[in-house]
Amino acid sequence: IGLDLGARTPEETALSIAAEIVAVRRGGSGVPLTGAHTPIHHDSSGQPLASVA
Repeated sequence: IGLDLGARTPEETALSIAAEIVAVRRGGSGVPLTGAHTPIHHDSSGQPLASVA
């Protein structure tokens, strides 16, 4: 249970479990966003939102 975050404390373990719950409920992959080349946020219709940098 939980995402592999390298948790070492009970608080970090709780965070990894909460993160997995959110990922499952919202359809997230749990894959790191580092290096992502596609939009990560979508509107309610499922369309990607423009990013602002």
